Amino acid sequence: MQASRAVRLTPVPLAAAARGAVALAVPLLVGVLTGAVVPAVLAGIGALWGVGQDGSDPYRLRLRRLACMGLAAACGLLAGGLALRSGHPVAVPGCLVAAALLGGVVSLRGPLASVAGMHLLLGATAGAGIPVPGPWWQPPLALLTGVALVTALSATPWLWRRHAIERDAVLAVYRAAAEALAAAGSAGAEAARRRLTAALDHAHRAMGRHLGRPVRSGTELSALRDAFNTALRLGEVTSALVWEGRVLPAHVRDVPLTLAARLLPAAGTAAPAAGTTASTADTSSGAAARPVPGRPAPPAAGSTSAPDPGAAAGTAAHPADPPTAPGPTASDGTPAGTPASPAPGAVQAGRPAAFDSPALRALAELAGRSGRARRPDEAAVRLPALPWHGRAAQVRYAVLLAVCVLVAQLCAELLHGPRGYWLPMTVAFVYKPDFGPVLRRALHRCAGTLVGVAAIGAVTLLTTDAYVLIGAVAAFGAVMAVGVRHHYALATTGLTAVVFVLVDMLGDHRALYSARILDTALAAVIVLVAHFALWPASAAERAAAQTDAALAAARRYRDLPADAAPGRRHALRRTAYHRLAEARRAVAHADAEPGRPGRDLAALETAVTAAERLCDAVSARNLGGGTAPASPGPEPAATGPGSPDSPGSPDSPGAPVSAHRGPDSQDSPDSPGSPRSAQPGPGSPAARCAGFCAVGG
Repeated sequence: MQASRAVRLTPVPLAAAARGAVALAVPLLVGVLTGAVVPAVLAGIGALWGVGQDGSDPYRLRLRRLACMGLAAACGLLAGGLALRSGHPVAVPGCLVAAALLGGVVSLRGPLASVAGMHLLLGATAGAGIPVPGPWWQPPLALLTGVALVTALSATPWLWRRHAIERDAVLAVYRAAAEALAAAGSAGAEAARRRLTAALDHAHRAMGRHLGRPVRSGTELSALRDAFNTALRLGEVTSALVWEGRVLPAHVRDVPLTLAARLLPAAGTAAPAAGTTASTADTSSGAAARPVPGRPAPPAAGSTSAPDPGAAAGTAAHPADPPTAPGPTASDGTPAGTPASPAPGAVQAGRPAAFDSPALRALAELAGRSGRARRPDEAAVRLPALPWHGRAAQVRYAVLLAVCVLVAQLCAELLHGPRGYWLPMTVAFVYKPDFGPVLRRALHRCAGTLVGVAAIGAVTLLTTDAYVLIGAVAAFGAVMAVGVRHHYALATTGLTAVVFVLVDMLGDHRALYSARILDTALAAVIVLVAHFALWPASAAERAAAQTDAALAAARRYRDLPADAAPGRRHALRRTAYHRLAEARRAVAHADAEPGRPGRDLAALETAVTAAERLCDAVSARNLGGGTAPASPGPEPAATGPGSPDSPGSPDSPGAPVSAHRGPDSQDSPDSPGSPRSAQPGPGSPAARCAGFCAVGG
């Protein structure tokens, strides 16, 4: 559950809300009816944590996350329970510190490890703070039962919508490509291209396991994989067209959606066979009219199908020919393939595209062979995996987390005596720097706890009937499931209310409303003091490390030989854009954290922007047959330390393509007059980027 700045205006996940309500209510209802209340409550705790990890990603990834979470939580619960049963005064603090050290070490190694590490500590906290009668093996088994219920509910839709998640993810790439083409030549072009990268990353994760294994031709999965492979090439073409900085006509902007309609048929329809295309624009009676450059191809008489994407791109008579060097001139008199030079910040509204542009011809070639089987040189592309931090940072975080848990446990024993699990449990939830800015997460936790306490307090004032409380648990479980996808404070509201009912069913009838608010605030203070006093630059250090990795990936893409296989080119391109997107998110994360001594985040963002524009230019170069494309921006006439003639200047011949001032330059962080403008120092990532970003390499 990641903290968010605001509730996103997205549809309410009704299916997830229903799963959350059923998963939390059913165990408690069974416990009340059978009299086995304690195992039912433990199963409810497992379901509660399972609902917190029930995402909307593909079923395989969802099941892996729930399985890792359940096993880690059961192990922690077992260890904490054994420590509590031992009765030794240092057993419980020692167990919590050991769980915090182990969980902290593994938490920053990746998404699954992060979930497992956090729930290992949560399980140990619950086991050490909640005395449970019966055999030692019963609590972990009951907890796993609740997790298994959430897993079964989450995986059930797979039976009738097996590849719907993957299909929606791939379709989102085509929609994002259409938006990027529509934004070409405007101030929002780069932002639209970044949204395309995000959509490609999401689709890549969704399609990951299907890319490297053989699939039977003619199946839905085969069509999905062909559509995804086409989307990878469409991303390259779209980046090149966006880099050209020209406003594109409507029939070019519509090509991605036409491709999507052709490659992604409605669920349940037959997929196009390998080696054929699904377009029917030229299969009606009579010959289809030859496309005219600059105009969309007219549909055949009586045809209701989508127009052929190759014709819609406004290409010449042979769209399948490989891109070659630019022709003599474009329709506006400029050399073909060479974008015009708009004034800084200007938007070329209504300017026609160069119809013999290499990128446009590549778009036509892509449309002409889309839907065919993957060529042998198009190997499966895999996203690179990077740990959140290096090994030293992982150890440092583990030690700080252990210290925070120990302090919270000592405070809980002083304030509450036994059952003082809320303080260390809140520390485990809040101190997750890989889930978002720690300060924002702490504030959202406090706000959600306050609202949750008020909500469940109002319910218990009206009635204490067990069945009414179970109904309240179902309602708050649905609220939590919605909050997991929308806002951390909303998720905390539902979780707080559910926990109060679970604790009450275990026999703890103390007045804990004000105590839980105080505990949450105290835990937040402990985490914030440790985070900002002992490791204030953690987010900025991660941003710098991610930026360095992204610049290295951009360098590898730039240095790719012109005769490299398409599969290797697409792999390096995807790696570069993926790591640049991760670096940009890391910089935004660091920017949301107060107190960043000695770190110039504006320079990091400038370096990422420079490398993104470099990759756009390299894409245009690759599509242009290996010739370096001209910069879309004008060359400044000034000379001096910052002029294009000075060594290391952003506009010098060996400088990054980021220096091109396209139509969106007034919003870029490195443009003059921008509030985030910064001159990179000699050792900054932006300066290092200036040393390798020349497109000609």
